[in-house]
Amino acid sequence: MIPRDDTGHPVAVPDRVRRVVSIVPSLTETVAVTAPGLLAGATDWCTHPEGLDVPRVKGTKNPDLGRIAELRPDVVLGNTEENRPADVEAMRAAGIAVWMTEIRTVDEALVSLRRVLTEACRVPVPGWLDEASRVWSDVVPKRERAAVIPIWRRPWMVVGRDTFTGDVLSRLGVSNVYAGHPERYPKIPLADLNAAVADLVVLPDEPYRFTEDDGPESFPGLDVALVDGRHLTWYGPSLADAPAALARQLAGARTY
Repeated sequence: MIPRDDTGHPVAVPDRVRRVVSIVPSLTETVAVTAPGLLAGATDWCTHPEGLDVPRVKGTKNPDLGRIAELRPDVVLGNTEENRPADVEAMRAAGIAVWMTEIRTVDEALVSLRRVLTEACRVPVPGWLDEASRVWSDVVPKRERAAVIPIWRRPWMVVGRDTFTGDVLSRLGVSNVYAGHPERYPKIPLADLNAAVADLVVLPDEPYRFTEDDGPESFPGLDVALVDGRHLTWYGPSLADAPAALARQLAGARTY
């Protein structure tokens, strides 16, 4: 039986996979840590694990489809949020097997990653994935705080509804003020962000690199937590460390 990816699309993956191209940083790290010999290509934005030395295929939104074809992948790994449908369709039309993930919660990430590895890459479940499942099942939020979660400025953009980031924070006792917004990543004027009923601002260091000198000054009177964007937004091996790391960073929130 031909396996189906997260979108229900059948993907003709060979019984033995030898070459994988990933066009999502989280999935690149997932494969590189689990079965490094399989990774045949990755995007320019794939920064983990450190020192990753594989051919590059440009970005998540503008992958070099010709270069991907030259790399002769048994399967390309993508994500419905990160990659454009037109690029996925073009690769499939060229006869390339593309496995798409769709991840908006921690539970979905744990299930999807297991399938990516066992069904799309034909490798055993790694220890770090079992550990990630264990640590997230043990998470007990200590307090409930309402937060604004910017991901960009100029213009200001925040986390809205149905996002992996929002689910991660909710499990740690942080509710997203904009969880009910009709858009997943709405643009909100700074004045409105400061007027929101929130007692916390969570500033990750990606996709926009918020720092102590760039971001907190925009939210006078509010506690600000600077957090590791990889732990907050990535769904690969970092999942195993994310609860503890983010809990420490959230506990260190302060007014700037």
